[in-house]
Amino acid sequence: MNIAIEDPAQPDIIALLEHGDAEAAKLYPAESNHLLPLDSLREPGVLFHVARDAAGEALATGAVVLKGDWAEIKRMWVEPQARGQGLSKAILAKLEHQARAHGVRWLRLETGIDSHSALGLYGRAGFVAREPFADYRPDPLSVFMEKDLLQR
Repeated sequence: MNIAIEDPAQPDIIALLEHGDAEAAKLYPAESNHLLPLDSLREPGVLFHVARDAAGEALATGAVVLKGDWAEIKRMWVEPQARGQGLSKAILAKLEHQARAHGVRWLRLETGIDSHSALGLYGRAGFVAREPFADYRPDPLSVFMEKDLLQR
């Protein structure tokens, strides 16, 4: 598996983003979905990663949005047929590595209360619950988390 920074405006990547959007729409109302649109994923300071198999098929995505001494994890998605292979863990590790390399202290994220696999992944990776951050407002369907990258 190869994980690298890529432009998200590729047809196969757009398809993955649309799959993630559709899943989020099934689980949560629009006002509780905080997905970055394609144009935002292409802005400076956004490191958008894609995991591809040996044949070059895109199977997973994840981005780190740099905000100075903190960054936000966005657009984590693994295609259903590729789940259970450690891809989300590998992408999260790559995003954390990128954040550290850019001098980030706090890695933050928002996910939904019914996203049990994501909540388990983030908890195992050392993320803890916190209050809403940046422009987020309290939402009973959201869980806000962070990880202090200075603590190992």
